[in-house]
Amino acid sequence: MPTITAALAALERYTGFSQSRSRTVARRLQEAGFLPLGSPGSAPQLDRAGFGALFVALAADTTLHAAADRVRQYFALTPGGVSLEGAPASIGTARSELLALVDTAIEAPDDLRHVQIELVSNFPELALHWADGTVQRYQPTGTVSNHWQVDTHRKSTTVTGRAFRDAVRATFRKN
Repeated sequence: MPTITAALAALERYTGFSQSRSRTVARRLQEAGFLPLGSPGSAPQLDRAGFGALFVALAADTTLHAAADRVRQYFALTPGGVSLEGAPASIGTARSELLALVDTAIEAPDDLRHVQIELVSNFPELALHWADGTVQRYQPTGTVSNHWQVDTHRKSTTVTGRAFRDAVRATFRKN
């Protein structure tokens, strides 16, 4: 299983998130329980959900003290902001979609070549731009779908599917 350090190095190399800030963000996520702490003499191991949490915290460009809360917010986003109460289990949250993207990066890497992953930092929104031109938006439950929810400019980070794929594969590659 990969270490958090390996994930930080891969994210810096392929997505440009600096390791100096990423280490501090990772520490905050460890304190909140999103990432494991490890034990004396043993580096903390990272699973796919931990990689997703780390990616969201870095791409959402949040303050350090709010990193864990923002990850919780982004993981709870729903397709189009609809309530999932009574919905089929096949309709998931942004967390399940991010985990599916991590799995796709490992098992079918070519499928992510033309995808773009966009995280809006001044309003919780995750947008997946697919190769066919469709955009799949995840927003907080109860918001008006595909509408800008605040009166400020839109600030977002977009990561190409290729960069995301390469970071995932570098982190989870078999030695």
